[in-house]
Amino acid sequence: MTTPLDRESPVPLWAQLESDLRRRLDTGEFDTRFPTDMELTKYYGVSRHTVREAIAHLNRSGLLKRERGRGTVVNRTEFEQSLGALYSLFQSIESAGTEQRSEVLNLRTVTNSVAASRLGLDLDSELVFLERLRLAGDAPLAVDRAWMPATLARPLLEVDFGHTALYAELDAACGIRPNRGWERISPVIPSAADRRHLRLGKNDAAFELERLGCHGEEPVEWRNTVIRGDRYRFVASWASGSPSSDGELRLTPFE
Repeated sequence: MTTPLDRESPVPLWAQLESDLRRRLDTGEFDTRFPTDMELTKYYGVSRHTVREAIAHLNRSGLLKRERGRGTVVNRTEFEQSLGALYSLFQSIESAGTEQRSEVLNLRTVTNSVAASRLGLDLDSELVFLERLRLAGDAPLAVDRAWMPATLARPLLEVDFGHTALYAELDAACGIRPNRGWERISPVIPSAADRRHLRLGKNDAAFELERLGCHGEEPVEWRNTVIRGDRYRFVASWASGSPSSDGELRLTPFE
């Protein structure tokens, strides 16, 4: 239900309209269909310029998005993960009732000076490189790349990663499972190749995860993952005065 706009208010009409549309989005009113610009113009009795300004702000905030052939649609994130605890991408997707599988793009030994440096190895050290396209419900979710010391992870070269978690296989084949580490999450403009894999347009949102996974004090994995911003999000909880409320998030590896 629409809330009448106040034309005597110092708040611009587009800002009032944006606020009311946010309210209606929060109540789930537009879960099945979002109105067209013309419909909003009629409902609220405002100009198309006012409607387009409000929609532009909602697009920039990520609540709405423009899709070719469909117009404006609600941007619903399908999967959500809390930060600050051990979590598995594989398990979090499947626990939501969606099958998670992978297309293996690369599984071989390589040298990579950046990954070797992160792992505390000589820059020309041999590494096991695993590159996967992660899919949830047969739709692309992430491009996931992991580098591990070949002296540790060589048995993984024989593993079928189509429907399994990396750390489970690392534990089974090598007797090691990362139990600590750090992770950095950043907005990113994906490469052309990653956009093709993830079926993203040039203006679609994505973020990058960089992770160092350790077993005790020993680095065992350097990972770089590009994830579709419209399908997955992370949530952090905090409480005033708690030990973790100083702005630092301590993260543990996902699979």
